[in-house]
Order: sequence, then structure tokens, then C-alpha cells
Amino acid sequence: QVQLVESGGGLVQPGGSLRLSCAVSGTAFSPYHMGWYRQAPGKQREVVATVDSFGITNYADSLKGRFTISRVNAKNTVYLQMNSLKPEDTAVYSCNARFGGMDVWGKGTLVTVSS
Repeated sequence: QVQLVESGGGLVQPGGSLRLSCAVSGTAFSPYHMGWYRQAPGKQREVVATVDSFGITNYADSLKGRFTISRVNAKNTVYLQMNSLKPEDTAVYSCNARFGGMDVWGKGTLVTVSS
């Protein structure tokens, strides 16, 4: 059974940084297309960034330059480095893994940007 567990969320001041981690278990990690998504209160879930099995990354246009997605296959982990955080980045951030017919989500981790 594939499981995704996010960590690294919390409260951070505007302008600060956080690094989220998503640990994948129960499967061979390297073939999976991985992504980070977020859902702010009262809003629909939106894609933040994705990284495919070749390491090719894509970002939401509005987040380019501030967020960086990466994966370490040897650790079965995908990361999201978030810099220059803004109050509007406050959301639950969830990890997603896709391969073949599999589409698996983690439970999410809350990021709150506030002074």
C-alpha cells in the first residue's frame, strides 16, 4: 500500500522560509510523478509544483522563483523549499504521487504565514 506522509509545516513570519517533506513508502518511488498542491481556506486546491521521474519540474506561474521542488529517490522523499513566504501562501499543502493508474494523496501539512 502506497503511503505519503508530509511534514515540515508550521507557523512562519512573512518573508520567512520553510521546507516541506513528503516521505513515500510501500512502493518503488523513482517512477512516480510527484507533486505539491495547496488549498487555502475557502478556495479550491491548486497545483504548486510537480517533478516527474526524470527530475523535470513545473511550477505555478505565480510561485516561480520563490518555491523549489526536488526529489531524492534514494530517500523516497520529495521536498518543497518555500522562500519569501507571504500571508497568501497560508494553506494546507498536500503531496501527490501518480504512476500508471495510481493516484495517491497525503493528508497534508498546514502552513501558516503570519506575524
